[in-house]
Amino acid sequence: MSNTHASGTTEPARFRELLPSPGRTDVDLAQAYAYPADLARPWVRANMVTSVDGGAVGPSGRSRDLSSEPDRRVMGVLRGLCDVVVVGASTARHEGYKPVRPREVWSRLREGRPATPRIAVVSRSLDIDEELLTQAPEDARTIVFTVGDSPRARRSRVAEHADLVVVDEGSVRPEHILDALSERGLFRVLTEGGPHLLAEFVAAGLLDELCLTVSPHLLGAGSPRIVAEAPTTGPAEAHGSENTPVRPAHVLEAGGNLFTRYLRD
Repeated sequence: MSNTHASGTTEPARFRELLPSPGRTDVDLAQAYAYPADLARPWVRANMVTSVDGGAVGPSGRSRDLSSEPDRRVMGVLRGLCDVVVVGASTARHEGYKPVRPREVWSRLREGRPATPRIAVVSRSLDIDEELLTQAPEDARTIVFTVGDSPRARRSRVAEHADLVVVDEGSVRPEHILDALSERGLFRVLTEGGPHLLAEFVAAGLLDELCLTVSPHLLGAGSPRIVAEAPTTGPAEAHGSENTPVRPAHVLEAGGNLFTRYLRD
């Protein structure tokens, strides 16, 4: 946990490396989570948090119940490193997503790029927070993915303020998302879920890595997992999901939380 000095000030929890170099306490988070160099295609990284017993959301129905100061620091670094944050509309609404604000500490991480990553939202209904549409910086406009039968009136409103990508199929698939991001040169992809969107990337074999925070809480029965099949989809074998081997790249500890990074094997 955080250390409190006699003066009353609280020192941020230090990150201790457990794997691959046990005992290190000088962890450079930007280096530990760096994307592969010279990417020629989108690299998809997911960042999720779970309780010790596998729950994805806390009592309020939000993942932030499981978060902590060290977790928010890792999230900040991951956002600073990425080009775009991809999120499902339901998660964006429940978690209160807004345009990402620039941070002074990102100046080195984002050299030569816009000051903030773009937000990309996947939504059939186009029920999206107005701030995501109207308050995003011009060089980091929100991207909205939707389908051909989405509400026309709402589609016009979204197109006024955001980059609207309309997929003329029954659903927006991960392949559609990555094709559009690739066309825009957005190769460093970070998805923060929710569980249904993450399940689609896993099923399509397009998730390259998972950054998973294990929060020191027990939630008991009832909380969904970080990967959850959408109600409209069929069994796993019908849409290509399979047992995907992964290998640990690192395990860090701070404030009682474990920060794991797994790469697809």
